Amino acid sequence: MAKKQETKKVEVEPQVETMVEETVVEQPKARERLKPSNEWEIKDRMYLLKGGKKPLSRSIKSANIFYFDEEKGYERELKYCQNQKTPFVDEMKGDQRLEHIIFRGGALHVPKNKVTLQKLLSLYHPHKDTLYEEYKPSVIAAEEIDVLETQVNALTAAKNIDIDMAEAIMRVEVGSKVSELSSKELRRDLFMFAKNNPKLFLELADDENVMLRNFGIKAVEMGMIKLSSDQRNFLWGSNGRKIMTIPFDEHPYTALAHWFKTDEGMEVYSSIEKRLK
Repeated sequence: MAKKQETKKVEVEPQVETMVEETVVEQPKARERLKPSNEWEIKDRMYLLKGGKKPLSRSIKSANIFYFDEEKGYERELKYCQNQKTPFVDEMKGDQRLEHIIFRGGALHVPKNKVTLQKLLSLYHPHKDTLYEEYKPSVIAAEEIDVLETQVNALTAAKNIDIDMAEAIMRVEVGSKVSELSSKELRRDLFMFAKNNPKLFLELADDENVMLRNFGIKAVEMGMIKLSSDQRNFLWGSNGRKIMTIPFDEHPYTALAHWFKTDEGMEVYSSIEKRLK
């Protein structure tokens, strides 16, 4: 009788089911995506002829014009065709009905639905910012603020300038007539100069040579030195002996102011200064 085969029971460890947590990245909804910063703004636009010109009518080119496309690396022909959705000829499809671009009274109003014309005028036309410009109130306001701030700075500087510096600055503006002005007239004209031409005023106020130029002009007016008829030399008024030669293509009094800073020039300056006192 055969023996019964023994069977061993093998214990198997229970399987532990591992849960893998799935990460789901939620995509933003299309309407929540940010618009690109350079997206074209749909709005009415106004274009004005430069220099405040206001002729009854003024046409600018609407064909046979070109724009250099830096991304593509070549010039592209432009046209304004009312029946096309692009100003680029190489993108146009079908017939091309050319339209005129005309400024009336110095202005051209382009409604927001004429995007093709707006883009042609605002981005691509070669006469942009030379013959005409887009009217931008915020840019104009910023420019006006800059002008007003410069005026304030110039007037503040004019208030604190001493009388000798005031005379030196105004001599650049009005020449020898400054010698005929009273101190009140000089101050008034100085403030008017600072208000009407603030940038030039501030440049002169910061110019270390303006006082030396004024000194040289006063010396010439009083006959202590003189400028030769060919404006090539400064001479002593008493004996005609040459003091200095003016470098070619340099303003005589600017050259004299620079020369006063040299060793020889400082001696002459001191000599003239003693006579002016």
